[in-house]
Amino acid sequence: MQQIFLVTFPFFALVLCGYLAARFKVLQLDAIPGLNGFVLYFALPCMLYRFGASTPIDKLLDPGLFITYLICALIMLGVTIAVTLRGRIGWKDASFGALVAAFPNSGFMGMPLLIALIGPAVAGPLLISISIDMVITSSICIALASRSAGESQGVVKSITSALKRVAVNPLPWAILLGGAASATNFNLPGPLRDTVDMLADAGSPTALFTIGAVLARSQMTVLGGSMPTARRFDIPVIVTLKLLIHPLLVLGIGYIAIALGADIGVVPLGLLALVAALPSASNVPMLSERFNADTGRVAKIVLLSTALSFLTFSSAVVWLSP
Repeated sequence: MQQIFLVTFPFFALVLCGYLAARFKVLQLDAIPGLNGFVLYFALPCMLYRFGASTPIDKLLDPGLFITYLICALIMLGVTIAVTLRGRIGWKDASFGALVAAFPNSGFMGMPLLIALIGPAVAGPLLISISIDMVITSSICIALASRSAGESQGVVKSITSALKRVAVNPLPWAILLGGAASATNFNLPGPLRDTVDMLADAGSPTALFTIGAVLARSQMTVLGGSMPTARRFDIPVIVTLKLLIHPLLVLGIGYIAIALGADIGVVPLGLLALVAALPSASNVPMLSERFNADTGRVAKIVLLSTALSFLTFSSAVVWLSP
């Protein structure tokens, strides 16, 4: 356990550094979108491409893991909405609460952290989860949010809008290009490969630092601003669902599938559960703000799950790592 903490500590320390830098205005809030843009459009796509290109294609196209994670994502959405859809929480806030419960921070945090802990073996489970969460889970939640009173866009239009957002997101394309390079044994020319490697290497520290800065900005501009969030029972419930129930659900559904004869390896299943044990994705508050949902509630969930995951995720690594 001590060895795991020694590995995970620097990653969470970088998140804390970003949080403190923004909180004490060493990093100006208007500089955060620039950091976010660098990670989203340059560093993280290069990390994903390099990750996919160096992984055997059969590991990236594991139907057993794909279906297992998809079923778990749908169950997480349904359970979270069923638990939280009451009182002042309507479809819009229930839907974004479900998204923050089912969408782990697999890109900004999971990729650098899991690579450091596990190595290249985590590539398949990690890229499968990112693909499902960015394309399917997010689109479903945005469509469900359209059921909120006063929405006139309609479910079909909401789904179309969500898919358009996915189409301009560079991360799915980086995964596809990396998978294509793996399938065809394509290698980038030397100078271009070196450029991609430099950007990819810069991704881990910048992404983790940016997570902290984004969390601090959410707390300063939403939680402490003109949109206070009332104390709600569902915040600790959703954090528990994310950090504990989600990975246990992945293990449970996976072992049931194995018992029924599915071709799923125990080690890849454990790695997929580790991905599910990550804290909530830091981009969900920005998405909820764009749709006029209760961003303060979502930001609290992300902040709390990130803080607690230092203990819960490290414990999961001890239990689940091969």
